[in-house]
Amino acid sequence: MRPLDITRRDTATGPVLHVVGDLDYTHAPGFRHHVRQLTLTAGQCLVLDLSGLEFCDSSGITALLAARQHAQAADAAIILAAVPSNLMRTLTLVGLDQVFTIAPSADEL
Repeated sequence: MRPLDITRRDTATGPVLHVVGDLDYTHAPGFRHHVRQLTLTAGQCLVLDLSGLEFCDSSGITALLAARQHAQAADAAIILAAVPSNLMRTLTLVGLDQVFTIAPSADEL
């Protein structure tokens, strides 16, 4: 199990969180707490850069959905960027690729 590391950078359109490590049962609560601390405003876009994500279980997917709800509550958008292939496969199987906006890279946003 690899610890979860989240780094934030602010852009003109909103915060970008770079998520590295395992987003699992152990680390999902910390991720959710980190996202809840973000102050988002209408029209902003929260980008979750998942290029460093090594593992994501159902708790992690639930945490991603909670991040989406947090953004929606602020009338902000959310984008999952650089989604690893194993997570993309899972998101596609359960239909969440139709719920999230997905970008190939956080650098292109």
